[in-house]
Amino acid sequence: MTTPLTGPDFGSYAADEVRWLLKDLSHLDLEGGIAEREARIQAGLAHYAESLPVEYQPDAAYRELFDKALATTAPRLAQAVGTVTELLLAERGTDLTLVSLARAGTPIGVLIRRWAQQHHDLDLPHYAVSIVRGRGIDRAALDYITEHHDPKSVVFVDGWTGKGAIARELAAALAEYGASGGPTLSNDLAVLADPGHCVRTFGTRDDFLIASACLNSTVSGLVSRTVLNDDFIAPGEFHGAKFYAELAGDDVSGVLLDTVTAEFGDRGAAVAQARTILDSDREPTWAGWESVEKIRAQFGISSVNFVKPGVGETTRVLLRRVPWKVLVRDIHADEHAHIRMLAAARDVPVVEVPDLAYSCMGLIKDMP
Repeated sequence: MTTPLTGPDFGSYAADEVRWLLKDLSHLDLEGGIAEREARIQAGLAHYAESLPVEYQPDAAYRELFDKALATTAPRLAQAVGTVTELLLAERGTDLTLVSLARAGTPIGVLIRRWAQQHHDLDLPHYAVSIVRGRGIDRAALDYITEHHDPKSVVFVDGWTGKGAIARELAAALAEYGASGGPTLSNDLAVLADPGHCVRTFGTRDDFLIASACLNSTVSGLVSRTVLNDDFIAPGEFHGAKFYAELAGDDVSGVLLDTVTAEFGDRGAAVAQARTILDSDREPTWAGWESVEKIRAQFGISSVNFVKPGVGETTRVLLRRVPWKVLVRDIHADEHAHIRMLAAARDVPVVEVPDLAYSCMGLIKDMP
């Protein structure tokens, strides 16, 4: 099956907001317990994209914390959305095809599309595609996009950078796609926050909370992480994902979009910030990767894959991996309240490291 999926049949986003280039695996039982799944992945018995973690469903206190975090950070999120959109339009023109990296990139792609619509009267096509660390990007999805749109118009979108693993994966995958006969696609990943200093197109390089990181599918259109498993995905088919329609009562995907959209305001500040970025030295330094290597050595961790830097990645570790420790620059930071709550719930120590390069880092437990 290589035709796009859209809401309300797949996902809770409106059909015109995003087309998912995914195979619907909703009927399959793909979830595994977090500890067992982590042990199999670390032992090399399974790849993380072959199955899904059980979706963490927060209690009322955590949901209240999410609501507060969203209200507090929405203006800053809106500013970053505006900045990165104005940057893209200034540098790439108005003929853009937005391609979000599912699933963290999807709400960001929707917001960029909304800014372009509201301030420039543009109706940008927007797709969500799968990229898997160690396995590359979904080639069938790229084929679909480049058959329907000018390859020069394609812009890849994600929420944030950690140490830059996905930015590297994207660059390698697109180089391979071109070398094997596909059209040339720009690997200039557009993100709201680039604390890892590993992309050129960003709204900010501050490590700040992007509220969509606080939850799983219930803030991402009720869609699971993507799945790449040969048992269910035939050659030439899109990578897969599940639609958790049963979680509709807890869905805040639309709330996040509408809350941030309400803060868009006029273009002035975003245009000025985009101009400042355009006039600066934007070349990636990969400083984030260096700091991760330093922490890996300092704490005796076997792989950089077990060090997840930044607010978004630390939150993900606590939601769906087996965390060992959380490192924070400021143990009392307001925007880490949800991290402290999750860490306490899972009995994970939070350690203050004042000279940390990121505001926080999540360390994954090395399984015996």
